[in-house]
Amino acid sequence: ASLQLRLEKELYATWVADRAKRVSGLVLDPYTGAILAWASVPGYDANDYAAVAENASALFADPIAGQVYEPGSVMKMFTAATALEEGVINPFTRIHCSGHLPFGNHDFRCWKKGGHGSMSVHNALVNSCDVFFYQVGQRLGIDAIARYARAFGLGAPTGIEIGTERSGVIPDSEWKKRVFKQPWYAGETLSVAIGQGYVTVTPMQMAEAAATIATGTRYKPRLVQRVEALDGTLIQAVEPEVVAKLPVRDTVLKQVREALVEVVAHGTGKKASIQGIAIAGKTGTSQVVTLGKERVPAAKLPWNQRDHAWFVAYAPADEPEIAIATLIEHAQGGGGAVAAPVTKQVLQEFLRLREQRELAHYAQN
Repeated sequence: ASLQLRLEKELYATWVADRAKRVSGLVLDPYTGAILAWASVPGYDANDYAAVAENASALFADPIAGQVYEPGSVMKMFTAATALEEGVINPFTRIHCSGHLPFGNHDFRCWKKGGHGSMSVHNALVNSCDVFFYQVGQRLGIDAIARYARAFGLGAPTGIEIGTERSGVIPDSEWKKRVFKQPWYAGETLSVAIGQGYVTVTPMQMAEAAATIATGTRYKPRLVQRVEALDGTLIQAVEPEVVAKLPVRDTVLKQVREALVEVVAHGTGKKASIQGIAIAGKTGTSQVVTLGKERVPAAKLPWNQRDHAWFVAYAPADEPEIAIATLIEHAQGGGGAVAAPVTKQVLQEFLRLREQRELAHYAQN
């Protein structure tokens, strides 16, 4: 309950300060899939939920699980794992980022105007270099990216027991042929590799995917952990449900995890850092509209043209106990500036509760 309250307070404060349309967060146990906290703002009047039964379907139709978004740069951790597993790059591969990549008749830009210079996959994740992942995506091709993204749980409902859940889209060549009756174009792969283009996900999927990176195993997210009678007698314990073992070698996961720790320690996610604990995370900024060559600060853009801000994380990095996804629609900054601080507050509350629980345990024994 304390973790739920902290999440709600942080989301509400961000919603007020950022004048965002909707902010949402989801926290789960990476080793069981159990939902620890789950909220979105603006919310709804709980009295309506209890008093008017016909409202239930409308309320369940609009939780965070019911919305889809481009994942932005969060996608890069899946692209990195795919490229390492498929062998199109290795930890020592270096790709130069000059700030843009001409491809066909389009100029694909990096978020850093002057470029990042020579990048390894580790550096590229820490600094969220677009050009590195454009080129990695080109080497992989869309079908390989899609195959591994689905293994992380993207592009399909997680199966949580809420009744309504969007699938999102993980596109591949067959998908485009079926939906648009058109072939897949190579330039479209570059956009998907950095989480733009046709790809869409839900916050629920992002939390599940962060947990899967942390453990190497995908567990079905669930709300119910145990069913008790009114007198407290256990009726049913709901056991964790393993969906699949991730088809990625431990050595590859280790490389990605080390980079995600560095993202929070020194990279784009450093506003989520907490002294004394290693946190793994990835920022994402999901583009809402295609803008011109001028890079306009988010605060100066019309509200409906501002990007969405993502941050996903798990902690402690070496022995994960919590995974979290935070999304802020139409934010006045990217995932590192806006979503990471929310995540930090929730993680701090979790750590406080954990310490409190451990002290109580020692006192009893």
